[in-house]
Parts: sequence; structure tokens; C-alpha cells
Amino acid sequence: MVRFSRSDFTLESFRRQLANVDALPQLCVLGLVSGVITGAVMVAFRLLLEVGAALYMPEGNPEAFEGLAPWLRALLPMIAVTLIGTLLYRQKAAARKLGVGHVIERLTYHQGRFPMRNWLNQWWVGVVSVLGGLSAGREGPAIHLGAAASSGLGLKLRLPNNSLRVLVACGTAAGISASFNTPIAGVIFAMEVVMMEYTLMSFMPVILASTMGALVAQLVYGNEPAFRIPEVALGSLMNVPWVVIIGLVIGLLAGVFIHLSRSQYLQQWPLWLRLGAVGVITGAVAWWFPEVQGIGYDSVAAMLNNQLAITVLLALMIAKLLITAITVAGGVPIGIIGPVLVVGAATGALGGMLGGWVWPDKAADPGIYAMLGMAAMMGAVLQAPLAALMALLELTHSPHIMLPGMLVVVVACLTSRQLTGCEGFFISTVRYGLHPLQQPLMQALSRVSVPAVMERHLVRTDRMITPDQARRLLETNPVWLVIERSSVEKPVLALKAAELARWLLEHDEALQDEAPPEDEFIDLLEIPGQRLEMAPIGLQATLSEAFLKLQDNALGALYVVHGYRPKQQRISGIITRGAIERYYHYTDPRGADSQQ
Repeated sequence: MVRFSRSDFTLESFRRQLANVDALPQLCVLGLVSGVITGAVMVAFRLLLEVGAALYMPEGNPEAFEGLAPWLRALLPMIAVTLIGTLLYRQKAAARKLGVGHVIERLTYHQGRFPMRNWLNQWWVGVVSVLGGLSAGREGPAIHLGAAASSGLGLKLRLPNNSLRVLVACGTAAGISASFNTPIAGVIFAMEVVMMEYTLMSFMPVILASTMGALVAQLVYGNEPAFRIPEVALGSLMNVPWVVIIGLVIGLLAGVFIHLSRSQYLQQWPLWLRLGAVGVITGAVAWWFPEVQGIGYDSVAAMLNNQLAITVLLALMIAKLLITAITVAGGVPIGIIGPVLVVGAATGALGGMLGGWVWPDKAADPGIYAMLGMAAMMGAVLQAPLAALMALLELTHSPHIMLPGMLVVVVACLTSRQLTGCEGFFISTVRYGLHPLQQPLMQALSRVSVPAVMERHLVRTDRMITPDQARRLLETNPVWLVIERSSVEKPVLALKAAELARWLLEHDEALQDEAPPEDEFIDLLEIPGQRLEMAPIGLQATLSEAFLKLQDNALGALYVVHGYRPKQQRISGIITRGAIERYYHYTDPRGADSQQ
């Protein structure tokens, strides 16, 4: 019994420390564990793809669609959409949300809690979409699987919700890192695309998670990079204007991709027609150009070494972009990061070839433009320029390409944002104002859980008490009195203990002059003082959850419920609007500056 109590105390202390904004050592421990878990999940997903590919793909290669008979590779997309339509669309709409968009939604509106059904669906849908010959990547499933597994660790340990948010970012970074062997790009992607913020408290655990994810993947697959990159050198500065032009073209293509993938016209079609169109169009193009199927990393490797014909490059630039967008608009939950990289690489390679025809003596190798196109397309579609640049640096291992890389990424991002009106693929559904994760107040309040701010000095009492009972309540110097009502329908009220103490002082002389009757009671609802109506909130909740709940004008405060069984729940503290506002103004440097 002693050992159990000590362990429970240690875990409870760990939870309490995580509730604060400065719980960096604890978050780093979680980052390490999350990275190992996500790395193992990513390896398992890749092994699952390889096992499935061994059944019918040449040499068991999940990307070897070129080796299949034309009729088979044209038939595979129809089989894939039939399975997805039959098995996935028989479930509730909430269970059909998968991928990176689902991760951002759960982080935004559900504090990083993931349903188990969606997680299980992601396994088989990810495998079916890739091996079924659809234009789909493995990064979206990897991010969902890793983020949900990391969040599940926090839920299992009953950690506060602010730490669940960090665990989601850790799982995201480790998923990207294990997939591409690019730990820095994984960190930046998690912070720029998913968390949409940069803070020290998030950076360090996410860095550790990304590192561990890459190490776990390297233990199984070695430390070879995702692509074999040739020697890179831009050469003459005459290439710089051509880099700008390619950035403009890729920015426009990114806008076309986002608008088509969010097309309300296509989404209004009947389900059978949408899925049928995805299967037929993909199969028809795959009959002639199997390179458009699957992830396409083998095609990227060929492009970087100038091994693809112009007709294939055109098919990858135009057909793969349209097929991927139509697949998303058709309701098939696929990963889009891999296909986006392929489209960008094909566009860049074609631009490099065209440049070589215009001025053969000065033009750089088309493989260099393919690398620049990958980064530009990723940055423009996701509106994540820094993540794209870090991916470019880690994939090429050459700092010399960063100058043209910065130029092409910025031009592509600006073109997509300003000329086509796209805010980024994963937040393009927000039509007015900032995405909730981009709001500074909600970001700051989401980093802390209510135990860090709540007032713990309170006592629970009935409405009617005697003067002696009142004095005994005040002996522990509470700040609040929690008045419990006999009726369940009536709200719990809070009264400042100072109000009761003042009332007792004012009536002390009268009570001393004449003996009070034995049945005299104090009605805590009648003595002068402000009483706050309260609603419950969980101990794991963040300040952002409390802030949103207190927007109800009828509520003056929240009482924090501790305990996981209804009959064993107890009130651990009280949190008011004023406490939240004081915390924000105290920690926000802008608030501090304004007070000075």
C-alpha cells in the first residue's frame, strides 16, 4: 500500500507541475516518450504498406505501379474508392475525419483529444488509398496516427489539457521526421502548420520528439535520406529571374489546387458520383501514366536526376495536381503532402528544361529547379514557408541552395496568398477573421491549465448554518465559501469568506448581550455580499476552455472538479474572470509594457 500511494502521489505531482506554463522539464520527458511512440507507429504504418504491397506489387514495392499491367493499375482506384465508400461512409460523419485537417480540428476545438474510431480508420484508409493507386501520400496518415497516439498517452495518464496540446505537436513533428528523415523540418512543420505558434515551452519538447522519431525510423530503415540528391549549384545569377518566374507559376498552381479541392460544386454531387469520378479519372490517367498513382517519391528521385520524359513531367504537373484535388473534393481522406511535393518537383523540372532551351550556357540543371519547386509548392499550399525551407535544406544538405530557395518560396507563398486568395490548405475553411489557433489571447490561455490559476482556499458549506458553524468555517482562513444547494437544478454559488466574517463582526455585540436561541441560523443567501453563480469545469481544462465557458453572462466563476468517478468528485478550487485576466496581463509582455 505504501508503494502505491507514493507512486500515485508522484504522478499527481507530475500532473500538477504540467498545469503551469513553466513545466519545461516535464514537457521534455513527454516529448522523448512521444517521439519513441510516434516513430514506432510510423515504422508500423510503413511495414503495413510493405506487407500489403507484397501481395501484388512488383518486388513488393508500394510505388511500383509502372510494373503492373495497365488494366490492373486502372482497376485499383475503383476498388479503393469502393472499399472507402462501403466501409468508411457507413459510419457517422464525425468518424470519417482523418489526416492533418482532423489533427488541427481536434487541437483547436477539443484540446487535442482524439476519438479512437478515427484513429483506427486512419490505418486502413491510409493503406487502401496508397496501395489502391490513388494520388495519396503517407505523411497525412502518419501525422494523424502519431499525434493521436501521443495524445492517447496523455489521456491515459490523465494529464492536463495544456500538455495534450504539446503532445499533439510532438506526434506531428515525429511523424514528419520519421517519414522524410528531416527532424528540423518536422519541428517547424508542427509549430507552423499545426500549433501555429512559436514558444520555448513547445519548441524544446517538440525538438526532442522529432529527434527520437527520426532515430527510431533510422534503426529500422537506416539513415539514408528520403531522396538521393545530386550536387547542387545554381551557377550564374542569370537564373535568379527564372527562379522568380517559376515561383509565380507554382503559386498560381497552388491556388488552383486549393480552390479545386475545396470546390462546393464538386462536394454537392451525390457520394456515389463523387467516388466514381475519382476512381474513373485516376484509373484512366494511370492507364497511360502510372506515375500519377501512389505517393510518387520514386518519380521525385527520377526528376532530381533528370530521368523522366517531358510528357511524364507534364502529366505529373497537371494531371496529378487535378487528380489529387478532385480526390480531396470527392470526399476521400488522403494525405496531400507527398503529391504536392511531386507536383512541385515536376513543375520546377519543366521550368529548368525550358530555361535550358532559352540560354543553354547559363541555365542551372533541371534537378536543381525540381528541388526548388518541391519547396515552393509545399510552402505555397500549406502557407508554411519556413517548414518548406527547412525541408529543402535537410533534403539537399547544401546551404548554397537556400538563397534561391528563400526567393522561390516567398514568391510562391505571396502569389498563392495575394493573387488567388488562399490562406493555406488546412485553414482555408475559415472564411472570416483569424483561425482560433492564430488568436494571441487563446494561444496564451491554452498553454496553462486551471490548477495554475485557481484559488484553492475554499470550504464547502450548506446554505443554512449556525454562528458557531460559521466561525469554525472561518478558522482555516478560506477565501471562498462554496454554497451547495439542496436542489440539483439550482446552481452552486460562491461567497467571499470576508463577507461572512464582516457580517459576524457587525453582529457580535448583539450576540454577546443576549444569548442566541439554539435554533438560530445564518442564511448565507441573505447576508450582504455578492454571490457568484458557478458551473463546473474539469481539473485538466485549460484557461482557454475556462475563458470560453465564462463568456456566459450568467456565470461569475467556475468551480474546478477533481476526480474521475461521479461519486468521488470533489471541488479543488475556484476560478474567476478576474483571475484569468490577471494571469494574461501579468504574463503578456504587451500588457506589461502598457502598464509601465
